[in-house]
Amino acid sequence: MDTTPNGIERRKRIVQDYLLIWLDESTDETNTDYKHILTQVQIGTNNVSVFTQRDECVDFLSDSGDIKSFLVIENTIAKQIIPLINDISQLDGIYIFTDIKIQHEEWNKKWQKIKSVHTNIKDLCEALQLDVKQHNQDSIAMSFVTGNEMASTDDLNQLEPTFMYTQIFKDILLDMEHGEQAIKQFTAYCRHHDSGSAKIIDEFEKNYDAQSAIWWYSYPSFLYSMLNYALRSMEGDTIINMGFFIHDLHQQIQYLHQQQVNNYHDKPLIVYRGQGLFKANFEKLKKIEGGLMSFNNFLSTSIEQEIAFGFAFSASENTDMVGILFIMSIDPCIKSAPFASIKEKSYFKKENEILFSMHTVFRVGVIKQMDNNNQLYQVELQLTSDHDQQLRLLTDRIGEEVGGTGWQKLGDLLLKIGQFNKAEEFYNVLIEQTSHDDEKQYYYNRLGYVKEEQGDYEKAIWYHEQGLEIFQKTLPSNHPSLATSYSNVGSVYDKMEEYSKALSYYEKALEIFQNTLPSNHSDVATSYNNIGNVYNHMGEHSAAVLFYEKALKIFQNTLPSNHPSLAASYNNIGTAYNTMGQYSKVLSYYEKSLEIYQKTLPSNHPHLATLYGNISNVYENTGEHSKALSFHKKTLGIFKKTLSSNHPHLGTSYNNTGLMYKKIGEYSKALLFYEKALKIRQKTLPSNHPSLATSYNNIGNVYSHMGEYSKALSFYEKALEIRQKTVPSNHPDLATSCNNIGNVYDNMGAYSTALSYHEKALEIQRKILPSNHLDLAISYNNIGWVYRSMKDYSKTLSYYERALNIWECALPSTHPHIKNVKNSIEIVKKKL
Repeated sequence: MDTTPNGIERRKRIVQDYLLIWLDESTDETNTDYKHILTQVQIGTNNVSVFTQRDECVDFLSDSGDIKSFLVIENTIAKQIIPLINDISQLDGIYIFTDIKIQHEEWNKKWQKIKSVHTNIKDLCEALQLDVKQHNQDSIAMSFVTGNEMASTDDLNQLEPTFMYTQIFKDILLDMEHGEQAIKQFTAYCRHHDSGSAKIIDEFEKNYDAQSAIWWYSYPSFLYSMLNYALRSMEGDTIINMGFFIHDLHQQIQYLHQQQVNNYHDKPLIVYRGQGLFKANFEKLKKIEGGLMSFNNFLSTSIEQEIAFGFAFSASENTDMVGILFIMSIDPCIKSAPFASIKEKSYFKKENEILFSMHTVFRVGVIKQMDNNNQLYQVELQLTSDHDQQLRLLTDRIGEEVGGTGWQKLGDLLLKIGQFNKAEEFYNVLIEQTSHDDEKQYYYNRLGYVKEEQGDYEKAIWYHEQGLEIFQKTLPSNHPSLATSYSNVGSVYDKMEEYSKALSYYEKALEIFQNTLPSNHSDVATSYNNIGNVYNHMGEHSAAVLFYEKALKIFQNTLPSNHPSLAASYNNIGTAYNTMGQYSKVLSYYEKSLEIYQKTLPSNHPHLATLYGNISNVYENTGEHSKALSFHKKTLGIFKKTLSSNHPHLGTSYNNTGLMYKKIGEYSKALLFYEKALKIRQKTLPSNHPSLATSYNNIGNVYSHMGEYSKALSFYEKALEIRQKTVPSNHPDLATSCNNIGNVYDNMGAYSTALSYHEKALEIQRKILPSNHLDLAISYNNIGWVYRSMKDYSKTLSYYERALNIWECALPSTHPHIKNVKNSIEIVKKKL
């Protein structure tokens, strides 16, 4: 039972499928009756989070991510709090507990989240248990595979990622041996994450054995919810900690299946399952008639149609869902999909439940509406045969996706789904266990990649150099594997913004690949991409595009249309064009990249976060602030879920969000986010790192807009000092710093000093940018503004018109820049 008032501690509990929250401002935690009530509620509904302060409760609900919540509140505070929380999307239902009978029909009409009002704890518990069970039915993870996707077994990127990942997880976990410490490691994990009552966790640790897996799975505790959430969200840490339980549960189902199969006398078995599907998933289901669908959890079904229909009908009353009655035809002789009647092993002895092992695959048959209700459908499913050739080819191909065996195979899978901390644990264990140089090199390489993704670039360099040293001792100087190691080191130096070192390593790699591989080999293309990245980061965007297009040409000729390397190429070209100000080209490349990533990556993958950030930058540059803010929120949301609190990417996301708030004039919010970014960068970067210069520059921008020019100048000068030491003399960031300092001096009335800084900026930009670049327009506008302050109107008009010519070619006619400069031109013309 969780009665801790600390919200940060509560947010550790990310491993369960729903939250049950109790809010009562008059709570006395020492009262015996109170303890009895909470114990009653906890039976069958898992943990209870107790709040005595409404503000804390509202904050907790708002910050609970996408985890569904059920809230019990006391009648006297209901009217005050419900208007504050009714629109929180993850709040599934409100239950009012009161000492007196009240009329609540009017409340139900006004606040749709109110499920029921109760005067006794027994009725409340029954209502909660029913709704939690309905939620469990509706939230099972599933994947859909169309006929076209099955046909393309050579192109796994066509498949929903969860279809692949759950199968690979299952294969790995069932093949692995789980030691005696697995149970204790799991219960320690549960205690750390507050994922169940201490009493039940203790009982599990003391009494669990492999023969009781079904009993514990069906027992109303934290286990079912925890496993359901982990398999739906691909929470690798939880899945691995529950690996022994998944293994035992599968083995017990398989054993019972072998015991029971003769009872069916080779006759087909019909079972039923009722649940809700969100409308988007139902649309997917309708499109795959004749295709495959998999249930990625252990699948609960019933031999009683009426029970299943009850769940379907209940779900149909939710306007966001469609109620589905699955009618499943089962050949009991199929060995690849074990199932069993668990009546004798279940906690619920009276239920006629048939339980299937995880990742059971069905072929979808007829889908038809029931009772003229457009939110209630019947779907016929056929358990796939062991001899289903399409599924067999698909299964074999997925099995090849992750090589190796056991822990190594698991580590590689965790890298694929972005579980970097857990992958690091496995690779560190493996590197200690091996004495073979080739294996050590492989693990060093993997650990370097992990550290790179975690933002610990110094450690990443160390690991990659350890691997490189092994190859230099054991391989010929022109071996392609040596080139790969050079590329790995170059990648980290690129992220550290040490571009000359990065370019040197990338060019070594390219030279080896060109001498040893065909000209259209994917490794050659990857090298072109890498070199393009460095040129882009150095501000040499035309050179970058040249290398990116070489890479794209190879990938288009050699890879499937949804391959992640193609997505990376589209993203790279888009980024270069974005920096060059050619926004009409940018979005088409980013959208191609996004389409591929959404099909091939989990929804919280860091690559998606980066791409969302890139798209938001385009919308910012074109003045579409609402779209930009939407994509910024997507980026920040992913990074908060997946990265450590001081990760450089999180700092970048805070910085970008601050930039958005600055552009819409909310300077206090902008300053808040900029300071969060600066705090991370000061902790993790050297004192002269270019990203620190960016933070100083941005904070200076906010102070400038707030009219605090002395503070602005101080931060701008810090930024310029770093940039003068770390970037080439013609780098665009130097131009930005000069322009910003010029603007401050202009506002302070020091016009000649302002003009000298703006002219320095323009001199740099003319050397490196196309003549129609938006940054040139800003410099022209700035110089025009200074001449206007100096009352030199002929020069003012000349520079304003140059700015206008660029903006009219590159921006929508409604953009504020165009409107403002036209107004300024009209005013200046009247002065002449």
